[in-house]
Amino acid sequence: MIEFILNNKLLKTAARPGMTVLDFVRYQQQLRGTKIGCREGDCGACNVLEGKLEKGKMHYQNITACLMPLANAHGKHIVTIEGMNMKQLNPAQQAMVDEGGTQCGFCTVGFIVSMTGYCMTHEQATYEEAIAAIDGNICRCTGYKSIERACQKLIQAVKKKSIDKPIEWLIKKQYLPEYFSNIPNRLKKIAVIEQKVKTNSMAVGGGTDLYVQRPEEMLEQSAKHLFNNKAYKKIYSKDGFIYIGAEATVTDIMEAPIMKKHFPQLPQYMKLVSSTPIRNMGTIAGNFVNASPIGDLTIFFLALNSEIILTKKENERTIALNNFYVDYKKMRKKAGEIIRWVRFKKPGKNHQFNFEKVSKRTHLDIASVNSAILISTKQNKVEQVHISIGGVAPIPTYLFKTSKFLQGKTLSLDLINEAKPILNTEISPISDARGTADYKRLLARQLFFVHFVELFPEQFH
Repeated sequence: MIEFILNNKLLKTAARPGMTVLDFVRYQQQLRGTKIGCREGDCGACNVLEGKLEKGKMHYQNITACLMPLANAHGKHIVTIEGMNMKQLNPAQQAMVDEGGTQCGFCTVGFIVSMTGYCMTHEQATYEEAIAAIDGNICRCTGYKSIERACQKLIQAVKKKSIDKPIEWLIKKQYLPEYFSNIPNRLKKIAVIEQKVKTNSMAVGGGTDLYVQRPEEMLEQSAKHLFNNKAYKKIYSKDGFIYIGAEATVTDIMEAPIMKKHFPQLPQYMKLVSSTPIRNMGTIAGNFVNASPIGDLTIFFLALNSEIILTKKENERTIALNNFYVDYKKMRKKAGEIIRWVRFKKPGKNHQFNFEKVSKRTHLDIASVNSAILISTKQNKVEQVHISIGGVAPIPTYLFKTSKFLQGKTLSLDLINEAKPILNTEISPISDARGTADYKRLLARQLFFVHFVELFPEQFH
């Protein structure tokens, strides 16, 4: 039985765990406010809030219900637009009305959910972050300016909220229904599920890839739903390595203190990865096993010279990420194995890291070419370097020859220019919807140079 709180109602259901939350709330609970749009996590019309109890506090984030397996709702508070309604409009609803932020109305519910969820975060409200909170919502009527004005008005309404106890503050101000105050106590009473599934069952995390690629199959699929397993979400350091659990999401990685310590620009990099609701759901293991040649996380962690630890029953083995991919969508992963950990050596004091991505849109788009570098220098000499690049070969590519060529040499413009022909021999792009082969070769050379401009501005500007 899957057990969770839907708005103000405790539910125990024997519905299929592979059903999406979208279909469950619309067709089994008759909550039609949550809309069916793209069913691919792009439009935000189906956005709901997912509330989790962590260290005694509720943390809410917006997610796309069209890609969320019902099994992942277990033990959580799922909030649809109906669960936000009161006698009066909440600040997000009122702001949209006042600023004319809706026309056809189809997308409006998703915007309201995302905006309300942002009000509930444990951080000071700012206009920039309010706009970022709706980056997973699309409107084809308004031109967005009225919605942007609504965000500005919303910030004024909640700018004095309590950072430590935002939910309590919002309830007191009658911005949220009273029932929210008792959700933590109710969630504590929900027991952890002990899954009983076949050994060879498919492993499912956030669902953001599988439910796009094969939605009908996932409804019936016998699966190991690993997303709620806290042991699989840990991010910690040990013996000089940083370990990231397979079910850690992009948001988990972006917010992990140890990651922010070693990668100060991490939020800037990670915000190039999809939209907020997808970052809240998509896992690092899912990104790796998707095996896309342009997987953003894959390219990021290839440059960290990462290893992945795979498990099957009691057996465990470690393989270098740069040796994991064989050919397009083919990996050195045995039947029944799942990724358990990703690990890499903690960068030293002399290490610098950079991630670059070129796509048709700056945000919320698939890369034409993406690239990352980890480099350590001493007295202008390259001590260690790892470079990765995506979109230019059938697999996510680690530049073995280029990295080896730079090793031990003194940094200079001549050196970078000498390395470019070597880089050119390691890639084999094809022409597709994201650009011609020649265009991608040009991007590869440009991003390679940009790494050095960004990391050594005084020398390369």
